[in-house]
Amino acid sequence: MVIIEDLHKRFGKNQVLSGLDLTISEGGVFAVLGPNGSGKTTLIKSVLGMVIPDKGTITVLGENIKKKSDYRHKIDYLPQIANFPSNLKVKELIKMIKDLRAFTNAEDQLIELFRLEPFLDKKLGNLSGGTKQKVNLVLTFMFDSPLIILDEPTSGLDPISLIRLKDLIQKEKAKGKTILITSHIMSFVEEVSDEIVFLLEGKIYFKGTISELKNKTNQPDFEHAIASILIDNHA
Repeated sequence: MVIIEDLHKRFGKNQVLSGLDLTISEGGVFAVLGPNGSGKTTLIKSVLGMVIPDKGTITVLGENIKKKSDYRHKIDYLPQIANFPSNLKVKELIKMIKDLRAFTNAEDQLIELFRLEPFLDKKLGNLSGGTKQKVNLVLTFMFDSPLIILDEPTSGLDPISLIRLKDLIQKEKAKGKTILITSHIMSFVEEVSDEIVFLLEGKIYFKGTISELKNKTNQPDFEHAIASILIDNHA
């Protein structure tokens, strides 16, 4: 599904990715974890073609993405921060995005799922952060792509919307889709992920299941297992 080989990226004097190798197989939920500055966002934006690596190759759905853009139509992407035009109404934005791409999923069901009906005629600039995130989620999931990338999808969500997001992720996974997630909420990651990838200073320090991580670090729970990686590498 996604194959990354010897990926390097530097911004000025800051080496963000250092020879990163990663294979994400088809189907399942994969969480990319790591502290701020570990390279998570740069990795995701490289896969999306929004950042051009200094070195290395990225293959998405069997296609080398270098100097190509068509493959992006097979990816649904939820950015960490949704910068919507503040003067547009919610329903106008949804229609505009829908018109740009082939539409397959029923956005009405997503609007109902996240209880957005009362906000459809409101301008985006007047919405709370949590409501904007729900709009963000509708825009992401209303297409039917084999690869979904969610950058901090839980941001600003209330507990009920969070439960609905978890159910939606499991529903998409059941269709055989590959879902790539970044999140700082360890309980969310533990609940939805099949595998995790832990980045530190642009390198992969662990790839596997949460159970394997607990065994490797000899820690009883996920948060302590993650903490032990950080402590061991800053000792």
